[in-house]
Amino acid sequence: MKTFAEQVVNFNLKLKYNGNLPDDFKVLNPYLNNPETLQVMEKFYQKYYNDNHQRKFLVGINPSRHGAGVTGVPFTDTKRLEGVCGIKMISAYTHEVSSVFVYDMISEYGGAEEFYRNIYINSPFPLAIVRKSKGSWINANYYDDKALFNDVKDFMIHSLKKHISLNLDTSEVFIMGKKNAGFISKLNQEAHLFEKMTVLEHPRYIQQYKSKEKQLYIDKYILALKNTL
Repeated sequence: MKTFAEQVVNFNLKLKYNGNLPDDFKVLNPYLNNPETLQVMEKFYQKYYNDNHQRKFLVGINPSRHGAGVTGVPFTDTKRLEGVCGIKMISAYTHEVSSVFVYDMISEYGGAEEFYRNIYINSPFPLAIVRKSKGSWINANYYDDKALFNDVKDFMIHSLKKHISLNLDTSEVFIMGKKNAGFISKLNQEAHLFEKMTVLEHPRYIQQYKSKEKQLYIDKYILALKNTL
């Protein structure tokens, strides 16, 4: 029987989006763009997921160019990957706003080992999406454009089913971001993936707009995630 880590690594190695996209949108696959991403991603999962434990599912939107779009690890920039997880990335150095909140929350949860023993983080669209704007490429969310969502919807359902097959608890899923939750609810109505959805504010929103109340949101995350163990 493959470990949780082996299954996640295998999932990531096979990740490919071949579907349609509206004009001015592009999908970035970190595992194809940088060989070191594969190495650090595998080290991360072997370190924290080398077992067969069932875990809760904490769901983001889609990776950022500066977080998982570089490291291959959700909500983990290179600073947190090295400073907290002890895995150094030579070819890149990134700071990602959402990663700051997530790792502050992980610290108060009990640290990375305890958190990742109980929680698995990923996204319904597990590759980075960028949009052309004024001649340059900027981060985009799968729901930013109606045509984009329609193009990627089936791929997202397929990806969520693959995540669930890793041995995730589907009795309750934890969704980062209210708008994200609305769209995942649509997917859930169609594919019947989760029994209950608990919605939490997105880390980027907290860091940008609610930083003075950050501790309240950390407490909210921990209460929600630990209440189900």
